[in-house]
Amino acid sequence: MSEAMKKFTPFDKGVKLVSKPSDIDEYDNDPGVLRAQLSCGHVIDPETLTDCCRAQLENGQTKFRCPLCEKEWPYDEVRKLAKLTIDEQFSFEEKLGTNTVKKLLDFRDCPGCGTLIERSDDSNLCVLCSVCTVNTGQIFEFCWQCEREWKGPRPHTDHCGNVGCKSADQDLLRTCPIITLTSVVYKGSNAHVQCPAIRACPFCGVLIEHNKGCKIMSCRECMKQFCFACLKSASDCLKTSTHFIACSAGVASRQIK
Repeated sequence: MSEAMKKFTPFDKGVKLVSKPSDIDEYDNDPGVLRAQLSCGHVIDPETLTDCCRAQLENGQTKFRCPLCEKEWPYDEVRKLAKLTIDEQFSFEEKLGTNTVKKLLDFRDCPGCGTLIERSDDSNLCVLCSVCTVNTGQIFEFCWQCEREWKGPRPHTDHCGNVGCKSADQDLLRTCPIITLTSVVYKGSNAHVQCPAIRACPFCGVLIEHNKGCKIMSCRECMKQFCFACLKSASDCLKTSTHFIACSAGVASRQIK
């Protein structure tokens, strides 16, 4: 099934179809298009639902929730109303499994090499990555909380020396709302990118709130530019996208653990 075919028709069975504008994507308001009413009551089209749920998976979620009312969308409902292809079903289910394992067993992705790491000492946020250490020939340690290369004294139980790692900053990163970047859409779709409203600069850790512009932000502290969605440097992000098209790397998860 191609992306162009992911539209509802009167022949779709077991779906509550309505001729109402999308509640999730404010620009999806063509009165001639059929959309589905989800179990939470909000209206959406299959492309937007697919992109919305994919973003939640990239954010590390193990359940799908409506970004407006926070009610859970069962996976079977998402699979049907998003018209997931076989490849999309495999990708979604694999990511759901990975996210669940990470939460249950408390794993982290090493920020240096991406290897899954399990912490052996719960009282120490400083964690050694043996893969990076072997590959680079230098000891590589990262913070279990902010997932950046370790700074400051060790062992430490509540934060490292990176700006933005303290518990108050983590609380803001954990509880800030999910917003829609109204100027940024996914490639080949009218669905807008959604991500946390507050990010920690990936270079220095200062907290930054999105200003409703494009996805590229400038840090007031270190003056470096990065993508608010994927958290890559602006130069790396724009190699595969534009200021107004979603990054090929997807949306980075909340910067909390």
